[in-house]
Amino acid sequence: MPRYIDVHSGLKGVKLSDVAEAHAKDLKVQNRYGVRFLKFWVDESQGKVFCLSDAPDKDAPRRAHSEAHGLLPDETYEVLEGS
Repeated sequence: MPRYIDVHSGLKGVKLSDVAEAHAKDLKVQNRYGVRFLKFWVDESQGKVFCLSDAPDKDAPRRAHSEAHGLLPDETYEVLEGS
């Protein structure tokens, strides 16, 4: 299954605890979209969040985020894992 990183920008004042709460909501709906959310990272100083997921296509994580909490990514990249 393809792997994606999506980038959420412009989240001034975002805190790790906020993103952990949103991530928990993602996990509740992920199966409806065939997505498996794996990890997330937060850059509090830049107001950015990065989400790693396995999904059947590029739009599936976006659809899951939309249902879970409405915080949509600005960019999504298909990535390959190296060592």
